[in-house]
Amino acid sequence: MLVDSPPEQRAEAAPAPPSKRRVLRAAGLPVALAVLVCVALASIAIGAKDLSLAQVWHGLFHDSDTYGDVVVGERLSRTVLGLLAGAALGLAGAVLQALTRNPLADPGLLGINAGASAAVVTGITFFGVTSLSGYVWFAFAGAAGVGALVWFLGGSRGATPVRLVLAGTAISAALFGYLQAVMIMDDAALGRMRFWTVGSLASATTGTIREVLPFFVTGTFLALALARPLNAMEMGDDTAKALGANLNRTRALSMLAATVLCGAATAACGPIVFVGLMIPHIVRSFTGPDMRWILPYAAILSPVLLLGADVLGRIVARPSELQVGIVTAVLGGPVFIFLVRRRRTAQL
Repeated sequence: MLVDSPPEQRAEAAPAPPSKRRVLRAAGLPVALAVLVCVALASIAIGAKDLSLAQVWHGLFHDSDTYGDVVVGERLSRTVLGLLAGAALGLAGAVLQALTRNPLADPGLLGINAGASAAVVTGITFFGVTSLSGYVWFAFAGAAGVGALVWFLGGSRGATPVRLVLAGTAISAALFGYLQAVMIMDDAALGRMRFWTVGSLASATTGTIREVLPFFVTGTFLALALARPLNAMEMGDDTAKALGANLNRTRALSMLAATVLCGAATAACGPIVFVGLMIPHIVRSFTGPDMRWILPYAAILSPVLLLGADVLGRIVARPSELQVGIVTAVLGGPVFIFLVRRRRTAQL
């Protein structure tokens, strides 16, 4: 015999009204921005070299020879790059998760990181590239080339989420084999690549930021503009067509946005894992499936994770530092396992 619960319990168990949920989501954005500002300030104030807040302030605003080089030349540049790269990885991950309809997808799923890494190894080994500015353009070209190849192998105008994932996985495996073969045969390439391949913000300069900034801006605007058509696509192809969405155009533009964003971030910082996977997945848990909210939250909270991991890497290994790619991998592994297990439990 079923016993109906009291009205008070039913009221408590009922979900929040849509209007209240919208208010909460809107109120959360300023809070997320405040957290981002605090983490960015911590990234400027905390480093491998001990400086007081007064010294940081003096170096930041008075450009003294003693502290200006450390605060402005190093910490401020890596903080700005961390903000840009974090937002790019978060947006790219959110777009790819919507495109593939897989909440555990990330930019590496379609081979973009592998393409950038393989291109940089090629530049070092066969073209003698040694500067970071050279790495940037090779990495971006590799990411863009793999993105286009995945699109065509996945069926081009007839591309589907499954085909895109299969094409990306196959290309990633092939490029990983090429990458390892070249690095084993060329000791010089191995020595120059070992720091870039783990992902780091330590080599950030104003020149690097200027070179990749147009790609960050272009990819960000494109990703945000795709929020509505991606919402339609997540309902299924038939429903999206009924709502008037152009599936082929949306998939092509989504691939382009993810490639530009992830390519620029990888070119400037090296391949950084888990940021594009964790943050969009976590954001979806409190915003719901609406991409109009997922994308802004992902763009704000992903830099929080990236800069927070960078600060942590500087603290735990003083007077040296751990590259941010290592820290995000250590933090992201357990989180990824938890997300997979929770998703599996929910499906049972």
